Order: sequence, then structure tokens, then C-alpha cells
Amino acid sequence: MSPLQTLRRMHHIAGWPLLLSTFLARLPISMSLIGLLTLVTTTTGSVATAGMVTGAFALGETVGGPVIARFADRHGQRTPVLVTSIADAVLITVLVLAILAEAPLPALAVLAALAGLCMPQIGPMARTRWVVMIRRRSERGVERERSLSAAMSVEGVLDEASFVLGPALVGILTVLLSPSASVLGAAALIGVFGTVFALHPTAPPGTAPAAGAGERITTPALLVLAVPMFCQGVFFGGMSTGVTAFATASGHGDLSGLMYAVMGVSSAAAGLLMASVPVRFALTLRTRIAAGALFVLTLPLYLDHGVASLAVVVFVLGAAIGPHIVSLFGLIERAAPASRLSQSMAVILSSLILGQSLGSMGSGILADSLGHQGAFTLATAGALVSFAVTTLVMRTRWYGREEEGPSRPANVAEPAS
Repeated sequence: MSPLQTLRRMHHIAGWPLLLSTFLARLPISMSLIGLLTLVTTTTGSVATAGMVTGAFALGETVGGPVIARFADRHGQRTPVLVTSIADAVLITVLVLAILAEAPLPALAVLAALAGLCMPQIGPMARTRWVVMIRRRSERGVERERSLSAAMSVEGVLDEASFVLGPALVGILTVLLSPSASVLGAAALIGVFGTVFALHPTAPPGTAPAAGAGERITTPALLVLAVPMFCQGVFFGGMSTGVTAFATASGHGDLSGLMYAVMGVSSAAAGLLMASVPVRFALTLRTRIAAGALFVLTLPLYLDHGVASLAVVVFVLGAAIGPHIVSLFGLIERAAPASRLSQSMAVILSSLILGQSLGSMGSGILADSLGHQGAFTLATAGALVSFAVTTLVMRTRWYGREEEGPSRPANVAEPAS
């Protein structure tokens, strides 16, 4: 399928309103961290304080995402997403007011952790929603695999776009209005579009857990996926810091966001094209190739560059990111129990968020002592570890799909009408 055919297939399954609401509802995830970092730094004058507040938010998000997703698996997506979206909008607003009132750091950290804890992970639940809808359709065999591949590809693109456009939107709101406006904008988006996503008629009801070991998520097939996803997060942290350090040292600090954004463009395009890969190429093979390409394409980062040449290298490097993430989520869909699909995806996504947070902190230290290439070493290391794990540890037999009869699979609930 071409990228246009991929999008048309997704539109045919559920329509554009679902795609739009899922995209706008996940923007606050990337907006909140960047916006809080800017707001706390400008208000307190302390980067260390800003790091503590954003770190608390990220930690809360890492813990809360899988918990919310578990409730969604058991009780349906509608109520958990609706409640947490509204609660998170309120908590983020209170946090902004506390920052502006110069509340003590412990109070800010607690509020930030609570706000992160209530941030619903829209991406995993959107992927679950697509899987449920596709499994209920009459498609079988190759056609079903194409639809699932299209869903994972489009969702990967939406993730990429949100991580590129979110920080850009923060910058625009900060310049045009104020740093607090960018964080309040994130609160408004999660409150409004989280609600829209929750109330959309495709929201699946809950699924009672089935007895037996088949419902466990602590299986080798799932646990091993947390490592390359964590490495992808470390990669993001190293790349964002390295690009920013390079642009600042080159006297073009204002171009750092644009330079980093070109990576998202090529990643999104490559992610969409993954739906065109023939089904006979196993997902594990695609993951290994993408991880290997991710490692190899970081090596040109260490050459001498100007702004334009580094932007070209970063653009080419992005072509490995989309396939890596799309393939990993495709493997999660294969390995996760049907009744715990949202939670499984949220757990793995939380490892990416954790990796990005730790990668940003570590690469900042390396950039201070070794320059931008020091930060890039974390990106290279993350890609290398991902390649090693997917090649040496991951087993293709873990991700086989059982043949299904004409009826929907057991434990897969029908969406609410």
C-alpha cells in the first residue's frame, strides 16, 4: 500500500474524526514536559528546579500510564479516559498556578507527579481500539495483516508528529503569549480531546480476565520488547540534546527545533511505508533491520558538519525510526493477551518515556563535558543495544499468530455503539 492507500484504509475502518481526536489528545504528552521545563526555568531562574519538576511529571506518567490502561482493559476505555482526562486538565492548571505563585519545590514536585500520574496514554489505547475493530471485521489472512500493519503505521506516524509538533506548539504559544500559556494549552487539549476520544462510539467495553497463564504480561515475548523501546527513548534523548548542543555551539540555537523536526518528517514517511512491506517479511526481521539501520545511520553524526549537512544526516537517520517503532508495536499486538492489550502497550511505551527522560539527563552531562558528539554517543549506544537484543534475544516463534475462525477471537470485546 502507498501512504495514501494506508490512510484511506484507516479512514474506511473508523473515519477521520477518530484519527484527529487521537492525534490532538496525545499532543499534551510532548507539550507538558517541554512547557513545564520552560515555565519553571523562566519563573524560578533555576534549571535544576525545572529538571526536578519535569522529572516528577515524567515519573508519574511512567507509573500512571499502565495503571490507567489496565482499568481501560477491564472496565472499558470510556470511563477511565474520561475521568483521567478531566482530572489531568485540572491538575495541570493547578500546577501552573502553583508555579506562578512560587510554591516550594516539594509541593511542585508532588503536583507534577500527580499530573503525570493522571495523564492517559492515548497512543496505546488508540492502537488497542484499532486492533479490536480490525479483528471484528470480516477480513482474514493477508488482508487482516495489511489492516493491522496500516493501523500500526498510522499510529506510529501520529506519535512522531505529536513529538515534533508538540514542542513547536509550545514555542509558538510561549512567544505569542507566555510560557504558562503553553502548559495551559496542553491542559485544554487533554481535557477537550481526551473527552472526545473517550466518548467516541468506537470505545471498546471492558473484558473480564481469562484464567490461566495466557493472561500474563510478564512473558519473555513482551518483556524483551521493553528493552529496544527503552533504547529508542535513550536514542531520542541523546539526539535532541546533541542537536540542540550542536546548533547552540554553531551560533544557530534558534534552528535546533527545526533541525530536530526534519528527523520526524522522514520517520513519519518511513513509518507509513511500513504498511507496504509484504506480509511474508516477519515483524522480527523488520525490527532487526530497523535497529541495525538505526545504529549504522548514527555513525555519520561524528563527522565534521555544518548546519545544513548535519540536518541532512539527521533527516536520513529518521528513516529508521518509524519502522523501528511501528514494528515493535506490531510485535506487542502479537504477544499481548487480548484482554490486556492496552496495558501491555502502555507498559512498553512507558519504557520509552523512561528511556527518553534518562537519556536527556545523561546526554546533557555528556554534552557539557564532551560537546554535541558526547550526547550523540547515547543515541548510538541505544541503537546498538536495541540491535543486539532484537538479534540475539528475540525469537520469531514468540510472535506467531494462531489461525482464527470466522468469529471474533475470544476475549476481544465488541466496541460500544
